[in-house]
This record gives sequence, structure tokens and C-alpha cells, in this order.
Amino acid sequence: MPNFDYIASARRTIGLERDAVDSLLQRLNSHFEKACETLLACTGRIVVTGMGKSGHIGRKLAATLASTGTPAFFVHPGEASHGDMGMITPQDVVIALSNSGNTAEVVTLLPLIKRMGVPLISITGNPESTMAQAAVANLDTAVEQEACPLNLAPTSSTTTALVMGDALAIALLEARGFSAEDFAFSHPGGSLGRRLLLLVDDIMHSGDSMPLVKQQTSLRDALLEMTRKGLGLTGVINEQQQLIGIFTDGDLRRTLDQSVDFHAMTIAEVMTAHSKTARSGMLAAEVLKIMEDAKISGLFVVDAEGLPVGALNMHDLLRAGVV
Repeated sequence: MPNFDYIASARRTIGLERDAVDSLLQRLNSHFEKACETLLACTGRIVVTGMGKSGHIGRKLAATLASTGTPAFFVHPGEASHGDMGMITPQDVVIALSNSGNTAEVVTLLPLIKRMGVPLISITGNPESTMAQAAVANLDTAVEQEACPLNLAPTSSTTTALVMGDALAIALLEARGFSAEDFAFSHPGGSLGRRLLLLVDDIMHSGDSMPLVKQQTSLRDALLEMTRKGLGLTGVINEQQQLIGIFTDGDLRRTLDQSVDFHAMTIAEVMTAHSKTARSGMLAAEVLKIMEDAKISGLFVVDAEGLPVGALNMHDLLRAGVV
């Protein structure tokens, strides 16, 4: 079809689905509030079910709920009729999706759900349907027209169901006070998980790998310690082993501008005293902020007594995926 206007077709589809989503705003009512209250009061898990395209949207809804603080999973209605009903307990809440609200495989489950005393929340395009009438709350996702020109393929209707599900999940997230740290525990393998779960203790160099010299050490010997440990810095400690300063590559460049005797000068004469430090147990993301705010590329980690327990630089944070 060389003369077919693909852009016009796409614009039509997007326009129809946009209008369908906009129409949801007028249908947010006490049923939505009842659905949220029912889900928040649930002492078990949220069981999501749906057939066909509604089932695909249901799987996404279950995944979104589970990752935002509401334990949930998806059960295929056909499988539920052949044994998987055993996955539903009286403490659970069921969310069922169907544009018609009369999908046979889902309707078959309604008497069993009712018999167990499990609350049902329906997401349908037909408030008068069997599912909607059986539900404690029905979320109306009706559309005037599918984006499909034949008005057959689920398009606008699945989009509204998807958006309504997201609205439900986010309302619950906010009501629970779900935090970024909570989200990270549900996504430990993602970048947010690394930023919010990784401690500085997990990535710092400790023990013999820490570059440390005493305050009376010569500048020459301090440079040798920096070279051996390869972090671009060394810490300076007093007789009580407390960190009293730091000497970095940047300090070295500034020192080279002066006429100094590397053998006679002590590190205490050129170190940066009262340098920025991190505390053991800090999140790596907190340490990154300290370094960014101070415009430094490395620092030491100290304990409550001011004793150095580790050192790290920006490369360590990069390797750990914190940056």
C-alpha cells in the first residue's frame, strides 16, 4: 500500500486512546475509593485475573502492585477452574479485568469467590455486567470506540484498563507512604536498588589496602604509599591512629608549584586538615553526594572515634554502579 498514510493512522489511534483515557477522570468516584480501602485493608494478597488481552493487562497490574508495596500475583482464570483456585485464600482480595464484564472463564469463578467471602474488585467497561454487579467496587473503563477501525481489537479499552490499574497502584503507594528505599528492596538488581541499598562498607578499601601514613612521615614516603595503594590519596594519622588529614593528587600538583624538599618536608605540613569524611554504615549514595558537593574525588571512612576504617574514590562508586 504505497499511498497509505501511516502517520494519519497513528494520529487517529493516539487521539482515540488519549480521549478514552481523558474520559476516566469523570468516572473516578466512590467506587475507586472503596476499591482502595478494600485493598489497603487486605491482610492477604491481591489476586489479579483476566482473560485474553485483559489478562495481559492484569499481569502488568499485579507486577506493578507487587513492586510498589502491595503483595499481588496473577492467576489465569482458565487455570483457576482446574486447580489454581487453591492459590486464593479467604484473606485475599480479587481484582478481575474484563471489558465486557461477562467473560465466561471469569464469571465461572464468581460463585467460588463469593463462597470464600473474598472481596471482588472489577475493572470493566460495562457497569451493568455480571462481574460489576458481583463486585464490592467496579472501576468503569468503558470506551466509546476502540482504536481499531473495525471497533473489534481491544485497543482503547485495554489502554483505559492499564491506566486505571496504574491509578489504583499509585494511590495505594501514596496511601502506604511507600518510599524510594521500599522500592529499592523490590528492585535490588536495578540501578535504584544499587543506589539505595549499597553501603559504603561494601565498596571501600579497608585493612592493608588503605593508604595511611603518620603525620611525621616525609612527603617522599607519603607519595610512595599513595603509589603503592593506587587510590590517588593517602590519609594522615596521629599517634592515637585518628585521621587528622588527607593528601591527594590535587594536593601534590599544588605542592609541585612550590620549591619544597620532598625528603625533609613532612606530610603534616602539606596535608589538607579537617577533610571531608564518611561514616561507616552510610549508604554509598550518601557518600557520593558528599563528594559531589565538596567537589572531591576521594575520601576516608571513619568510625565513631575518628579512626579510619576505609577509603574510596569516585572510580569505586562508578564500578559499583552508584554514579
